[in-house]
Amino acid sequence: MPAALLVRWAAVTASVASVALPVCVAGSPVGRPSEEERRVFFVRPLGHQSHGDAEGRYAPLSMLIAPTVGLLSNTTAAEGVTPDGAGGARYVERSHVLRLLSGRWRYLPAGRTASVVVAPEDPTARLQIAESRAWLAAGRVPGSSAAQRAAAERALLAMRALLRPNGAMAAGWTPGWMYSWPRDSSFAAAAFAHTGHDAEAYRILRYSAATQRKDGTWDARTELDGSGPPDSRRWQLDANGWVPWATWQWYRTAPDSTRRARLTALYPMIRKAADHAAASLGADGLPPASPDYWEVMTTTANIGTAAPLLAGLNAAADLAGELDLPGDAARWSAAAGRLSTGISRTFAPLGYQRTVDGQHGRDSAVAFMAPPFNTAPADLPRALDTTYKALLLPSGGLTPGNDPTAPWGANAWTPSTSFFALAWAGTGQPAKARRVLDWVLAKRNPLGELPEKVDRAGRPSSVAPLAWTGSIVVLTLVALDGGALPAPPGRP
Repeated sequence: MPAALLVRWAAVTASVASVALPVCVAGSPVGRPSEEERRVFFVRPLGHQSHGDAEGRYAPLSMLIAPTVGLLSNTTAAEGVTPDGAGGARYVERSHVLRLLSGRWRYLPAGRTASVVVAPEDPTARLQIAESRAWLAAGRVPGSSAAQRAAAERALLAMRALLRPNGAMAAGWTPGWMYSWPRDSSFAAAAFAHTGHDAEAYRILRYSAATQRKDGTWDARTELDGSGPPDSRRWQLDANGWVPWATWQWYRTAPDSTRRARLTALYPMIRKAADHAAASLGADGLPPASPDYWEVMTTTANIGTAAPLLAGLNAAADLAGELDLPGDAARWSAAAGRLSTGISRTFAPLGYQRTVDGQHGRDSAVAFMAPPFNTAPADLPRALDTTYKALLLPSGGLTPGNDPTAPWGANAWTPSTSFFALAWAGTGQPAKARRVLDWVLAKRNPLGELPEKVDRAGRPSSVAPLAWTGSIVVLTLVALDGGALPAPPGRP
C-alpha cells in the first residue's frame, strides 16, 4: 500500500455487499494457512471483477472480524487492539504499552505472542517503553508542532510494529490487510529512510528483492512469511516503479560508508524491474492496460501505473549511474524519456485523469506526478487543484476517484487525501499541504492511530493503523520541515 482500494479498502462499506477477505488469517502470520483454511471469503462488492481471488466458499459480511484500532508489539510479534479492548485506554506516551481504563497496563512481552495485563509501572513493561523511545530518538521525528510530532511518533511506531523481522510490511493488522503489498512497503521504506531508520528501510527492500518474480515483476501481495501470494488476484505493474523509487530514496539517505555495497546487493532486483518496465512500453510510450492501485483492471493505460513507472525508470537510471553502469543508465533513461513524452501527449491534455481514454474520471493518483515521485510538469498545479475539488467530500476528505463505474460511497480515504498533502508539500505550496494534513491528523482515532477511512459523519473507520497512510503522513511532515524530498532526476 495499501493498496487494495476495491478489495482491502472496501472491507466494511455500507453500500457494498462485501469484499473478498479470507476469514482464517486472524492468527499468527508465520506459516501459510492450509488450503482448506484459505477457502472462505467474503463476497466482493457488486460490479467489481474478482480476477480469480475470491474463488471458493463464501461467508456473510456479518462474520467479518472488527477491524483493529491499535497495536501492541514487541518488534517481533504484534497483536491487534480491538474496539472493545480500547475503550477508555490510551498508549503510554511513545510506546506500544496500553494504559487501560482501570489504570493497569497491557503489553506484549518480548518473546511472547499474546499480551498480558500488569500493574502500572511494571518494570519489564517500562523496559519496553524505554526501548521504543530510544528507537524514536535514534532517528528523526518530523513535525513543526507538538501535535505533529506526536502524530509522527505514533505513525512511526505503528509502521515498526507492522514490519516483520523478515522485512515483510503488513498493510494493517486485521484479516485481509495482514499481507505485504509492494506498493505499501515501498512507501514505508522511504518513510523509514527519511527519518533515519536505515535498518528498517533496507530490510523492506531486501524482502522486495527476495519476493520478486523471475520476470522482474511482483505478485499483488504476499503472505507475511514470504511464501507467496495468498490468492490469484492479478499482479500490478506499478510495483516495478515503486520499488526502484523506494530504493533510490533509501540510497540518498543511507550511510556513505555502506550504501554502495548494499545497493550492489539490491541491484539485480533493480535491473530486472527496470528492464521489465522498459519492455512493457508500447509504441505510444505508455505501459499496457493494467490494474492500478485500486487493484481493478483498466482497459487502457492508467496514470496510477504510468506515473510510478516513470519514477522507477528515472530512479533505476540514476542508481545505475551511481554504480558506474552507463549502459543500464542510458537504456532506462531512454525508456523514461519515451514514457514522459507519452504521458505529456495523452494524459496531460486530460488533466491526468485516471485512464488515457478519459472515460474513468479524476483520480488521486495525479499526485504521483509530483515530487517526491516525479518532477512536476508545468501543468500539474492546475490538475492537482481540479482533481482535489472533484474528489472532495462534505466530510472534508477525498474519495480516491470519481470513476462512475466504481461506487465509492460517502467514505473518505486517508491515503488518497494524504497524497495531496504530500504533492503540495513537494510543489512549493505548504499552506495547502498543511490544511490537508491537519484534516488527516484530526481524524486519528482515540488511540492516536491513523485510520484507513473516515465515514460520512467525519469519524475514523475501517482498520487502524494503516501503514500506507502513516508513511505518507511521515513523508509529508519531512517535506514540510524542509527535508527536501526530491524526485529521481531525468538523465540526458
